[in-house]
Amino acid sequence: MSETDFAEFGAKTQNDRTVMHVLYGLHTLAPFTLLSLSVVALIVNYVRRGEELDALYVLHHGYMIRTFWWAVLWLVVTAPLWALFVLPGAVAYTVIGFWYLYRYIRGWLRFNDNKPV
Repeated sequence: MSETDFAEFGAKTQNDRTVMHVLYGLHTLAPFTLLSLSVVALIVNYVRRGEELDALYVLHHGYMIRTFWWAVLWLVVTAPLWALFVLPGAVAYTVIGFWYLYRYIRGWLRFNDNKPV
């Protein structure tokens, strides 16, 4: 069996951490921009996750991607509530928005502490 040389993977740089913080920041600000910033961050998440070797970073990219798609799913599922009356739709979207912010802020804090989500 061959041994894996972990030295060739290289250590994470400050730039890598900065990119993750920017991605979390974009996702966190996204509800205030009708999720347009989140779409940009999602594309970067997919690209960076594909070339990432560090397990912690892969977990956080996956967490951000899953949170985005679950939010989109729940926004689509609750969209018919707007047709009934404005209040049920507004309540559903507000709850989804708070859940979305909670997930990203929680993930950001965990990443800042170098912990998996």
